[in-house]
Amino acid sequence: MTRSFDFAQAPGHLIRRAQQIAVAEFARVLVDFDITPVQFALLNAVIDAPGGDQVTLAKAVAFDPATSGSVIARLEAKGWLRRQADAQDRRRKLLFVTPAGTQAVVQMSAAVSQVQKNILAPLSASEQVQFLDLLARLVAGHEQQDSPRDLLYRGSGPFRRI
Repeated sequence: MTRSFDFAQAPGHLIRRAQQIAVAEFARVLVDFDITPVQFALLNAVIDAPGGDQVTLAKAVAFDPATSGSVIARLEAKGWLRRQADAQDRRRKLLFVTPAGTQAVVQMSAAVSQVQKNILAPLSASEQVQFLDLLARLVAGHEQQDSPRDLLYRGSGPFRRI
């Protein structure tokens, strides 16, 4: 008899479940702000690098540049972000956080910190440190390698477009 794959012990499945838990906790705690984790990350990236363009800022938060436009549009609709045409290249849009956006980030910061604590709550203090260290190492190790997505967009390797 064929046995099914044991997803309960598969790293990919566990990481996906952890992501689902993290997003759900973020939504629960920040429900009054009507913001997603990606929107919050992008807003903070613009605070850190005002005047950056969409592609650069999307890469800073490890988000797909092609779909970041809709995230930026939602932040712009809330009055938290503004786009400005680059003087050297009018097609390129530079992003800036508005005063209302800055105020929103300040108001959300404590709640976002609480989300991080809630996510790690099932672990002891030493396990939290170890978990974050291992997770950071896992991410860094994979970011140093060519990802299948990078190969796809470069048009080389086994994922080459035909």
